[in-house]
Amino acid sequence: MDLTDNELYPIIESLLFTWGDPLELSDIANILELTKKKTEKLLEDLIEIYSDESKGLRIEKRGSMYQMGTKPEYNDWIVKLNRPTTNKNLSNAALETLSIVAYKQPVIKADIEAIRGVKCDTAIYNLLEKELIEEQGRLERIGRPILYGTTDLFLKVFGLQSLEGLPELNETLNFDDKEEIEKTVDEKLGTKTEDK
Repeated sequence: MDLTDNELYPIIESLLFTWGDPLELSDIANILELTKKKTEKLLEDLIEIYSDESKGLRIEKRGSMYQMGTKPEYNDWIVKLNRPTTNKNLSNAALETLSIVAYKQPVIKADIEAIRGVKCDTAIYNLLEKELIEEQGRLERIGRPILYGTTDLFLKVFGLQSLEGLPELNETLNFDDKEEIEKTVDEKLGTKTEDK
């Protein structure tokens, strides 16, 4: 592969954005099929580009690890996005994410997003806040992504003795079943399910 720097920059941005967790320089170099020295130079260029005041994101270097994130000066705005409200329970996105975690656990965020076809950061955040899912360690592969699984509260909310009590995967829920699930979650968590 013989790509210019301008072609490589967006690839690196995409890798860092999609992965979310810190990525090792050596892993990025292997993916790009470049030397560590060349990859490090590209990353340093991107760090400089993202240091511009007009950018809301930054690329951080910690040892040999690189991660894309937001700049601290925008934290107050980000908190507003994640601020829980009293009448907010589980959106459809959160219910879908919870179902994937329940059946595929332990599972990483990238696999959940591959199944749903969309980003699921907010859904995971909300499920962690409601203690329906939890971190269950890290996967031993590039970036050591977090593994997610359900909690004892999940079993309690859905009236299950164990995960073996989950319906078979080929059993699809009809609309009445979905309403019943939302009603159960509302009663157990004491809030109203949000339609999204």
